[in-house]
Amino acid sequence: MGTEGADFRMIAGRYRLEARIGRGGMGVVWRAVDQVLGRRVAVKELLPDESLAEEDARRRRDRTFREARAVAQLRHPHIIVVHDVVEQDERPYLVMELIEGTSLADRIARDGPVDAAEAARIGIALLSAVRTAHEAGVLHRDIKPANVLIESDTGRVVLTDFGIAQVAGATTLTETGSFVGSPEYTAPERMSGVRTGPESDLWSVGALLCTVLSGESPFRRDSLGGILHAVVAAEIRPPAEAGPLLPVVRGLLERDPDRRLGAAEAEQMLRTYLETGRTPQAGPSPGAGTASGLMHRIGGGLTPSRAQSAGAPYSPTQLDVPHGTAQPPPGSGPAAQPAPARAPSTRGVLVAALLVAALAGAGVSAAALLLHRDGGGRGGTPGGTPTSPTAATATGTGTSATAPTTPSASGPASTTARPTATGSGRTGPPTAPSGYRTSRDPAGFSLAVPDDFTRSPQGERVFYLSPGSTFRLGVKVADPQPGGPQGVMERSAAGGPSTNPGYHDGRITRTTHDGHPAALWEFTWNGFSAAEGPRHTYDLCWEEAGRMYDVWVSAPVGKVREAKEYFDVAVDTFRAGS
Repeated sequence: MGTEGADFRMIAGRYRLEARIGRGGMGVVWRAVDQVLGRRVAVKELLPDESLAEEDARRRRDRTFREARAVAQLRHPHIIVVHDVVEQDERPYLVMELIEGTSLADRIARDGPVDAAEAARIGIALLSAVRTAHEAGVLHRDIKPANVLIESDTGRVVLTDFGIAQVAGATTLTETGSFVGSPEYTAPERMSGVRTGPESDLWSVGALLCTVLSGESPFRRDSLGGILHAVVAAEIRPPAEAGPLLPVVRGLLERDPDRRLGAAEAEQMLRTYLETGRTPQAGPSPGAGTASGLMHRIGGGLTPSRAQSAGAPYSPTQLDVPHGTAQPPPGSGPAAQPAPARAPSTRGVLVAALLVAALAGAGVSAAALLLHRDGGGRGGTPGGTPTSPTAATATGTGTSATAPTTPSASGPASTTARPTATGSGRTGPPTAPSGYRTSRDPAGFSLAVPDDFTRSPQGERVFYLSPGSTFRLGVKVADPQPGGPQGVMERSAAGGPSTNPGYHDGRITRTTHDGHPAALWEFTWNGFSAAEGPRHTYDLCWEEAGRMYDVWVSAPVGKVREAKEYFDVAVDTFRAGS
C-alpha cells in the first residue's frame, strides 16, 4: 500500500493517524498506531454525506455503528479483523487490522492474471469467508478484486471493506432504494432490485474468479448500460482461461439464484481441483443450481470464450468477409455433438420482476437504467463465425432509443422494439436495447443492430456497417457443412493467413448457442491497409433447424470493448426465420 500524505490527528484519544493509504467511495483509510496497545492498525474514516438532513445523517451513523459491530463479531482467517468502532466529531471510524500487502486488483494490474491453481486458492479463501459471514447473517454485497487484500509475507487472502454490508434484520448502511456495489460484479437479481441474499455474494465470487484468471470481468463494457445488459440479459462467456475451473465458474454465474452453486460445494470442488488437477461437476444441492447442464440454460447462458484485453488485436479480411476456403471433403473436421435440451429458464421471470419493481416505484436506479437500455428480457445467444477465415462485423454504440419504422434504400424496415418479458423460446422479433433498432432481414433472420449502421449485402453475406465501416457486423446463412460448426471454423482458421493479412492469435472454442452445437472463433490481423491498422474479430457459428448461421463482428484493436458489446447484442437478439 502506498501513502498519500500524512496527518497526525489523534482519534478517540487513542489512535494516531499517520498516513493516508487509500480512499474509496465511502471513506478514507489511514495507517495508524494504537497508542494504548502499541500496535499498527488501519483506520477507516467514513466521510459524511453533505446532502443528508441532520436526522438522516444521524440514522446513517447509527446504522454504521450497528453494522460495524456485527462485522466485528466475525472471526475468520480470511475476513478483515475489526478491532474497534469509535466516533469523533460526529464521524464514525472503524479500526481494523493492518494488512501489509496489496489489493488483488493492484496485483492483477501489476503482474497480470494468475494460473488456475492460484485462482482456486483465492476462491477457496473467499468462499470460506463468505460462508462464515452468511452464517452470521452478514452479506458483503461488494466482493470485487479491489476489496480483496493479499498479504505480502504470507500470501494470505483477506476479504475487506464491508462498508456496504447488509445485516439480517437491519436497515442497510446505504440509503433504502439506492443501488450500491460494483456493477461488473453485481448479481442480476440485485441489479434488477428483485432480491438480495447470500447467493448474490456467490455470483460476485464467480465474476471475480473470471477476472483473476483472465485480467478482466466477463461483464466489462464501455458503458454502464452495456454492463447492465451483459449482467442481466446477454450470453455469459467465461474466458477460456477459466477452463480448468469451469464447472465452478458456471455454477456461480447461474442467473437463477435458486439454482446457483452453493458456497460449500464450490469450495469443495476447488479443493478437489488442487488435489487432483480436475474439477468435478456439481451435483444438486439445496438452494443452489447444478453446474452440469448450465451451458444450456438461458438463465446462465454460459459459453467459454477467450478473454479480450484492451490491447488485443482484431482482424477480418476482404472487408472482414469470411473468405473462402474450398468446399471441405466429406467427414473432415470433428463432428459437432448435439447439445442436451435446455432446462426451463427463469430469465423471463427475472426481467418481468424487474419491470414490475421499476413500474411500482421501487427506486432501484440500476433497474430503471437497465429497462431504458435493454427494453426487457430476451433469450441469450452467442455471435457467430463466417464459413471462411475472414469475418465482417458491424456494431456501434448508437445513442437514440428508437428507430424508424419505414424501409430505407440501404436496408429492410426497422421496428421500434417495445419492452417485453420473454421466456426461453426465442420466438418472435428480438427486443432492441436503447441505441439499437430491430432489423428484420430479407435473408431470413432478425437481430438488433446499432441505429447508425447501414445494411450492405455482399453475395451470400449480409453486412451492417458503421459510418466509415469502422465496425463491421456480418451474417451468413447456409446449409450445414461437414464437421459441423467446429469443422467450419477449423477450416476457416487454417486458411486465415491467406485471407487475413497478418493473421495471428487465432483461437477456436467448441461451445453451444441457445442449446445448439456451436463454435467461437477469435483472431487478430493487420487490416486491409496500414492506414486502417490492426483489427480483431469475434465470430460465432452454429447449427439450428437444419441451417448453419454465422455472426461476426470486426473492429480496430483499440475498440474491442465496443465490438464485444455489439457482438453480444447481435448474438443475444438473433432470431432465425423471423
